[in-house]
Amino acid sequence: MDINQLKSAIMLNGYSNDELNELGEAIKYARAQLGKEVKRSIRVGDRVQFTDARIGYIYQGSVVKINVKYVHVNTNKGTFRVPANMLSVV
Repeated sequence: MDINQLKSAIMLNGYSNDELNELGEAIKYARAQLGKEVKRSIRVGDRVQFTDARIGYIYQGSVVKINVKYVHVNTNKGTFRVPANMLSVV
């Protein structure tokens, strides 16, 4: 099942509120696992990139610090606190 089929199934099948809550929890869990995987694969000084969701700009920079939920990335526009699941290694 591709992403469009999955979206259509969710929007058109009339799931109950409890079923939609379960889907939401599964998505949260998958995002958390992705973040943990990224944090395990990067080190301070690694080059990474992320996209600003508001304007669509792609930032590239180096990892300064890795916290529990966020990674501090130093770019030419300043230092950003970015969720680990939004990062990709360059």
